[in-house]
This record gives sequence, C-alpha cells and structure tokens, in this order.
Amino acid sequence: MLYSEKVMDHFRNPRNVGEIPDADGIGEVGNAKCGDIMRMYIKVSDNIITDVKFMTFGCGSAIATSSIATEMIKGKSIDDALDLTNKAVVEALGGLPAHKIHCSVLAEEAVKAAVKDYYDKNHITYDCSKYSVGTCPCIHEHDNIEQ
Repeated sequence: MLYSEKVMDHFRNPRNVGEIPDADGIGEVGNAKCGDIMRMYIKVSDNIITDVKFMTFGCGSAIATSSIATEMIKGKSIDDALDLTNKAVVEALGGLPAHKIHCSVLAEEAVKAAVKDYYDKNHITYDCSKYSVGTCPCIHEHDNIEQ
C-alpha cells in the first residue's frame, strides 16, 4: 500500500478545514514545483493555540499533512507549535512516500508562518533560528556574524 490508513483517513475526512475570519495569525506557503498551497489560521489566547484551521489546495498528502498538523498544535503553546517538525508530521501519519515528504515540510512551514504572523501582528520578538532561511526578516543580520 502506497499510503497508510491514517493518511487516507485525514485525506478523506480532514480535520479543522476552513478559515478563521478573525485569526490571530495566518501563514501561507506553497511549493511551485508541485503546485501545493497551504494556508493555516490560528487563534491564540494566553500563548495557547485555542483554534486552528487550514485551507489547502493540493494533493491528498498535502491535505493529510495539513489536517494532522492542525491536530498536533491545537491546544498547545506557541512554543510547542514552533517545535513541530515535518518528521513528526510524517510519523503521526504512519509514513509518507519519499516523493511526498515535501508536503510534510509545507505543513511545518505553514504552522511556523502562522505563528510568525501572530508575533508580527503583536510586536513580539522571536527567535529567527526557529524559522527556515527566507521566512525570517532578520536572517540577513546573521549572515555577517563571524563564526
């Protein structure tokens, strides 16, 4: 079997689909090569993600990874959400084919982009090392640091 039962379940019955009109943070990421686009919405209260929804345009793996990622961060602290890795997403789904791993990376990046948007909107400083190069505005500041 190419996909685990859990992947198929999250594809056929995705959790937390939709938008949050008054979201505290919105992250949108995409992969030009495959055409997948993920948008993640978070609601935050006292540093806890109280609600999370997603809208994904993409393949079954993209939908499944978005769905499981929302389940993995809902009710968790912002710090816990930032610690979410694509590897944890893949493990939670019982694996993905190698050529679909990029979907789990998008899910991780969408969560982090939503948290970053929340931080930006609330003027909260954050640790740029938690974000991939290209998504953090202060990355260029680190380029000139001598090792």
